[in-house]
Amino acid sequence: MTSTARVPARTSVADRRTDGVRRALRPLAVASCLPYISLKIAWMAGSEIGVPAGSVLLEHRRLMIVVNGVSVLADALVVVLALLLTRPWGRRVPARLLLLPMWAATGLLAPIMTGYPAQLAVAALTGGEGTAVPAEPFLHSWVFAVVYGGFILQGLSLGTLFVLYTRDRWGGLLRDRLGALPARTAGPGVRAAALAAAVLAVFPLAVRTAWAFGVTEGLSPRQIAERDADFTVLEAQWAVCLAVGAVATLLLVLRRPAGLRTRTAVALAWTGSGAAGCWGAYLSLVALVPDADPGKRLTGLARLTYAGEMITGLLLAACLAAVLRRRSAEA
Repeated sequence: MTSTARVPARTSVADRRTDGVRRALRPLAVASCLPYISLKIAWMAGSEIGVPAGSVLLEHRRLMIVVNGVSVLADALVVVLALLLTRPWGRRVPARLLLLPMWAATGLLAPIMTGYPAQLAVAALTGGEGTAVPAEPFLHSWVFAVVYGGFILQGLSLGTLFVLYTRDRWGGLLRDRLGALPARTAGPGVRAAALAAAVLAVFPLAVRTAWAFGVTEGLSPRQIAERDADFTVLEAQWAVCLAVGAVATLLLVLRRPAGLRTRTAVALAWTGSGAAGCWGAYLSLVALVPDADPGKRLTGLARLTYAGEMITGLLLAACLAAVLRRRSAEA
């Protein structure tokens, strides 16, 4: 009786601690959006704060206003997600209305959370040696520190809130190990799609890996001239994200190895597919912007690589969604 009476007390304390974490992270997630949104609004209003003279950003005023406006709306979505993940009404929101923007947020923020610190670490270890001087000015260095710092805080706070939310709402679906999942969780169609995505991933993975190891085939003259340690870090990161997403999704649909926890496979597939799909889509859109300078034009190989990443990421995400939907139906 004594131990039975203590269980609710411990649970109550744990719930209060979790609620305290939510209350602390919600304003942090909102506040972390302010530097990025403030800079974007200032640029839309005509300010040149953080933009050096001669920057390419000053050449296309109207296009930059549109792009910055879209960026402000996208970052404002973080505020909505922070409220949704911490308010009682958020538990009643249909899953698809939450999971799609959270998948996109994860895919966009996770590479920044890992890539920017990695770049700083490489710069610290090498003393900045091997860093190419940009052919044209772009932004002052402090802008990257402020904006990426805000993005990292967004990722940490929003990611933690999402983990807590997922544990409370769907935790029971992810506790099993892969070997315990029913075979019908991933049918033949899902397994075939996951295998097709893994095969499709080989091409962009090979190109990104080659670029990371110094191959210049497929790079524009501008990219070749400005490639440095940061470029190498990013290319290696894109390759890792793509490989992790493809492998984790395959393991999930094949339910192997049997001892791997479902939540681990889901988390890796979620992050890897999001990074490949969202950044591949972004880079594909950027590649559509015309450029009069032949030295800056992206090659056909680069465009195919970005498109391949986008398609692979979206296909992996579709497989993941199918598994989770069937798992939820079984429960």
